[in-house]
Amino acid sequence: MQQDAIIIGGGFAGLSAAYILARARRHVTIIDSGTPRNRFAAHSHGMLALDGKSGLEILDDARAQLAAYPTVTFLDGEADSAAGTIDDFHVFVTGNAPVAAKRLLLASGMEDRLPDIPGLKERWGKTVLHCPYCHGYEIGGGDIGVLASHPMSAHQACVVADWGDVTLFINGTPEPDEEALSLLDRRKVKLQSGDVLAVEDLPDGRLSVQMETGGAVAVKALFVGPDLHLRGTIAQDLGCALEESPAGRIIATSAAKATSVPGIYAAGDIARAFGNITLSSADGVIAAFGLHQSLMFAAAHS
Repeated sequence: MQQDAIIIGGGFAGLSAAYILARARRHVTIIDSGTPRNRFAAHSHGMLALDGKSGLEILDDARAQLAAYPTVTFLDGEADSAAGTIDDFHVFVTGNAPVAAKRLLLASGMEDRLPDIPGLKERWGKTVLHCPYCHGYEIGGGDIGVLASHPMSAHQACVVADWGDVTLFINGTPEPDEEALSLLDRRKVKLQSGDVLAVEDLPDGRLSVQMETGGAVAVKALFVGPDLHLRGTIAQDLGCALEESPAGRIIATSAAKATSVPGIYAAGDIARAFGNITLSSADGVIAAFGLHQSLMFAAAHS
């Protein structure tokens, strides 16, 4: 049976979109690998009425609620490829028959790639963090590190300084320019030159940032901006235009979250420069509105 929409990605954007489409009594298949971007964080913060709840738990609750709608189908797995045009798309998932739909919604999110420094990956989402708005409050002030990894790292350090006493580890990146240095000084951010060799745990729960010089700097948490990559190549394979953003390359979309390819929509981290759970969910809702109305008005003119 041809679906009204296939949603690739069952995170906050994808499930929020599915909820809107299900309530419009549209037939929707959600393809999900079960590996949301925030799975490494034990708790989510900044989401109205759900502060401190696990992101995975929120998604499980959402899936259970969506399962009550008879027009919603879940397909567990990774979407390998897709083909077709508006009103006749097909998505291929290993071990399953192709799924056909009139519309596609891409919501597979981003992949975080951390600098190749021992100790970072194991602590990602715990004491190695990305978003101070999500995790800064729980640190409780004190010494905080920011690891320079991209052109916006000095700006990130200045923002994180609202949550503690910040040291910016230059780690082989270009030194901040005069304007950035002035701002860092006003924000009382200390600079630490030299390469970072590793990150280790201290007995008191802090991190020891090991330097090439042989010294070490103790911090309560270390913020780092990961290198972001679109998950999979389906957007590119289908010809969706991409655009550069401060967070890396994302799918270009209209205000209604339509991509450059008719019939394909995109939402969440894959299609916005910065996001969190609330923003990704809102993005999914906007995409669902646009997608649903494209179905509605296409039917009216057919």
